[in-house]
Amino acid sequence: MKPVPLSYSLRNLWARRLTTALTAGGMALVVFVFAAVLMLDQGLKEALVDTGQPDNVVVIRKGSETEVQSVIERSQAALVESLPQIARGAGGLPLVSRETVVLITLAKRDGDKPANVIIRGVGPAGAALRPQLRVVEGRMFRPGSSEILVGSSIAQRFRGMGLGDAVRFGGREWQVVGIFEAGRSGFDSEIWGDADPLLQTFRRNAFSSMVFRLSDAADFPAARQILDADPRLTLEAKLERAFYADQSAMLSNFINILGLTLSVIFSVGAVIGGAITMYAAVASRTAEIGTLRALGFRRSSVMAAFMLESLLLSLLGGVAGLAAASLMQAFTISTMNWQSFSELAFSFRLTPAIAAKTLLFALGMGLVGGFMPAARAARMKIVDALRAS
Repeated sequence: MKPVPLSYSLRNLWARRLTTALTAGGMALVVFVFAAVLMLDQGLKEALVDTGQPDNVVVIRKGSETEVQSVIERSQAALVESLPQIARGAGGLPLVSRETVVLITLAKRDGDKPANVIIRGVGPAGAALRPQLRVVEGRMFRPGSSEILVGSSIAQRFRGMGLGDAVRFGGREWQVVGIFEAGRSGFDSEIWGDADPLLQTFRRNAFSSMVFRLSDAADFPAARQILDADPRLTLEAKLERAFYADQSAMLSNFINILGLTLSVIFSVGAVIGGAITMYAAVASRTAEIGTLRALGFRRSSVMAAFMLESLLLSLLGGVAGLAAASLMQAFTISTMNWQSFSELAFSFRLTPAIAAKTLLFALGMGLVGGFMPAARAARMKIVDALRAS
């Protein structure tokens, strides 16, 4: 079977430059939406999952979905700290942090609209347990003081959160002595201070959560079994990455459902537009089709040539849409995390897997939109096609 040359399909697309550009542009818009949704979801998951370390464990009260809802008594905290699976740091001290997590309300820089922000009180090992955290301006807060560190995202988006500023909450004034970055993770949207002064400020006697590092990541099942078996503890342990992945589930599902629904709706329009374009191409090239058949090209070759045109058209739109979507990586989205009801900033993230899925989606539209017109071209009889010319 002699195939129709590739140059034939390329030449026909070039000959119909305006129609090609308009159809590819429509597909590019659909691909842009599809890719942007995947990139937004990927950025959200990376921001929260990357918040955790693979060998860190988060302990909260059973039944609590977030740290804000959790309560750990001091006696329970002491029992957790005695776990043999906890790694030791300098001086043989356990790498564990008793933490208190509270929501406070701050005003955004771009208006008076307030938003919830997480303030996290950490223990002496709190920073050591998060190696991605790096103070980029100022210094670390002093233990026992009314000093706080502010995540870079908070410093950019909220008033009075710059280095040297004073902010009042909990009936007490706090001094911003440093700004930190945490690898674009969820910690960038938090405020940090020493746990003990924060407990006093918010009149609390118990902690919200505990974080500790395992001496060996394989020890997690044993540590969890000890916590589950102790009747004095009504606590549950999760690997830190799994814990923060759960925090992204609700918002991630919403983004996926809304975005993919829009993509499906728009893709129907793009497929119809592509089919109309290919039907018009078939109608205007009846004589060419008859000539190809007269020259010995089989029906399957003619069909393959028109399918190839449709796929090239969709690939052109896919590449253009993906290129436009990749520019979204320069922007940061700020929204409320529905799990913790706090402000969360994250960016669009393009990965090779998303690029591959996007191009396959574009080719799928081309395949569906081009099949019927290509089949119509292949079904034409030689005599009828030449007579129509």
